Amino acid sequence: MKKHVFLSIIIVVIGLLAIPSVNAQKALIPMDFSQTDHLKAYGIAYWCLTFGQKVEWLLNYRGGSFLVDDLPQIEEACRLRGVSFEIIDGAGEASIKNTIEQNNMETIVLEKAPKVAIYAPPFEKIEQWDDAVNLALTYADIPFDVIYDKEVLEGRLADYDWLHLHHEDFTGQYGKFYGAYRNSPWYKQIKALSEQLARELGFKKVSKLKLAVAETIRQYVAQGGFLFAMCSATDTYDIALAAHGTDIVPSEFDGDPPDPGCQQKLDYAIDLAFENYTLELSPTVYEHSSIDTSPKRGGHNLTPEADYFTLFDFSAKFDPVPTMLVQNHVPVVNGFWGQTTGFAKETLKKHTIILAETEGKNEAKYIHGNLGKGTFTFLGGHDPEDYQHMVGDPPTDLRLHKNSPGYRLILNNVLFPAAKKQERKT
Repeated sequence: MKKHVFLSIIIVVIGLLAIPSVNAQKALIPMDFSQTDHLKAYGIAYWCLTFGQKVEWLLNYRGGSFLVDDLPQIEEACRLRGVSFEIIDGAGEASIKNTIEQNNMETIVLEKAPKVAIYAPPFEKIEQWDDAVNLALTYADIPFDVIYDKEVLEGRLADYDWLHLHHEDFTGQYGKFYGAYRNSPWYKQIKALSEQLARELGFKKVSKLKLAVAETIRQYVAQGGFLFAMCSATDTYDIALAAHGTDIVPSEFDGDPPDPGCQQKLDYAIDLAFENYTLELSPTVYEHSSIDTSPKRGGHNLTPEADYFTLFDFSAKFDPVPTMLVQNHVPVVNGFWGQTTGFAKETLKKHTIILAETEGKNEAKYIHGNLGKGTFTFLGGHDPEDYQHMVGDPPTDLRLHKNSPGYRLILNNVLFPAAKKQERKT
């Protein structure tokens, strides 16, 4: 009986949300400093889309605010989630639209809630680290599915609009944790489970399985998928693609040595963002290549106060895609480390767009690009609110960081695929 009552309530809510506002008022969800919870505001926008309500994303207007029909259900949802909103009448809306027309701003219509997947291992609980995107989506109340190698190779990516890559090592070297953690029980268990999964899926090596997965993801992007990755899933993904014709994995990981000529055999034509980098072939060095800027940052003596990156200012009317991706209430964001902290500029392909760079260093922190009908976006670092997240550290509590500029960058990417297609110019 209770189930039927619940379903009836849901049907009523959906019906009410489908009714246009009688008085034509709008609810403005500001994304400037007046917003009490920036992260949950993204969840409100997503929630509106799931009920067929269009959302206007006001790029560069008050930090990238959202404008929706003023409905009681939306107001109540904002109150329950602690999200600030303002009621705007017709004259107020006209004034906002005039301001947008006269400045470096733009209105982007969000039409449909994108279906989201996180690529993460089934043995995630064994791992000694969390994932910032999982934390962001969970806190913002944006639903997602978790998939892994089996689902990817079975063609399940076609079910999703947006894919995030958990902190994976697509080269099959287990994050290059060998030097420090090879005797740790969790490391041994992850290696054993990864090898078992590779065998079950018909691959002799983990690196071969990861290559097949990487190539499938590449095809997904080329056909129109939206890919987002952070930390080690950025550079290791590209390295795995480029190394498709050679063996770059030391024997400590797969039982046989790498190809002595592997550096010269890298095929940069098929990877997404990087080229002309140097591989790190030592199993005990906590690096994969010269793409990562971690070793060049002056060591871990760099203080959080001196580490920050600047978001680029794009033309909202002519470059709406990068503009969407950098929406924020601040132009400068606190830096944060990761296994891959940032990207050496000299390793970027010419078509790769730098969305943000670290002040005083030759480091791109946030990059974007196109492949076929789809796009990829890479953000360096592990956790925007944990400056030096170490193995075994507890997850970040986003209730303490509800206005995080760094986490906003993640959520910009989640809403980006919802944009009306004819608005997505490249």
